[in-house]
Amino acid sequence: MVFPLRWILDNAALPIQYRSVVEVAKLGEQVPASYANTPYFHRPAVEIAVRQSYDGTWNNAMLSLPTKGGLEGLGSINAVRRLLEFGCDKDSPAVNQARRSLFRLLAEDEDEAQLFEFQPKAGKSLDPEVAAHQRQLLREAAGATLAQAGFESDPRVRGIARRTLERIIDYLDSPLGQKPWIRIGNQQVLAAEASPPSLYALQMLAHMPLFRSEYYTAMETLYEYLTRPLPRQEAIQVVGRKQLPVPLYVLGDMLPHRNAVDADVPMALVWLELMARLNFLRRNECWSKLFDRFVDDCGKDGVWHPHKGMATPKTTNPFVWPFFPLESHAAGDERWTDVTFRIGLIARLSGRPIELV
Repeated sequence: MVFPLRWILDNAALPIQYRSVVEVAKLGEQVPASYANTPYFHRPAVEIAVRQSYDGTWNNAMLSLPTKGGLEGLGSINAVRRLLEFGCDKDSPAVNQARRSLFRLLAEDEDEAQLFEFQPKAGKSLDPEVAAHQRQLLREAAGATLAQAGFESDPRVRGIARRTLERIIDYLDSPLGQKPWIRIGNQQVLAAEASPPSLYALQMLAHMPLFRSEYYTAMETLYEYLTRPLPRQEAIQVVGRKQLPVPLYVLGDMLPHRNAVDADVPMALVWLELMARLNFLRRNECWSKLFDRFVDDCGKDGVWHPHKGMATPKTTNPFVWPFFPLESHAAGDERWTDVTFRIGLIARLSGRPIELV
């Protein structure tokens, strides 16, 4: 496919320029070593970094999203993921300082302070099952972030990856994996024992290629699960005495047709990138065709434009916030830089030939 590197360098924000050169064009050896500092001149990256607390966290939170139009309330995991998407590496000051709190989350630590924004309010106690559910989510999210940062070989990251994968496979191989729904009143919800993969679990595995090669059979089981039809039931699970929404659970194929792409282009790109990193994209005909449609929507110059209309793609999916958009502006040609870059990245990850123009 044609990748418009010159156009990216003329129009895109610094992180997209940097990652296009290094990750898509693979020209890292042809640029000076100082080019690695490019992401640190990006003002939004600096703004996130300077808001970090002395203990390496942001806002005493982990998974919370910032208020619209600002960074107030931004959680630490989303802050670090955003910095990594900007092109910052694991030894950059802010990411380095955040590592301690993320690694601590991987431990089986029942200190209420380690629940961060999920802590009970003053004078109230938290249902033990709900607390365990939230801790599991935080551990997977921290593991995914550390794996993306490049800590695949760290035994603590390998430990959370192994425990997470074993739990998922045990669930998928059980009768509950085929029929996880129970009826409560007039509603079908996931049973308390159901343990499907989360988006964070997939992200963690996606950034651990050596680990995946050691668990080939388990990864095959996971692939078969991800190609199942997505159920119609709303993602709600019985947790202790509560029924909790579980929007980060993956209950089947999240990108089964073109309508799903059109409904949320940024999430579609995130899914395709995850599948490419997991080496699942090339073997799935449906996902490959949907990606081909993105490629077809790029002109002869390689620049992507929407299949319909001229509006910049938007999403409300909280998992996507650190990924999209990396571009600071939404006017002129900058509107298309994010998607054009992601298409090139997915093509590179899936082994497609890249022609630079």
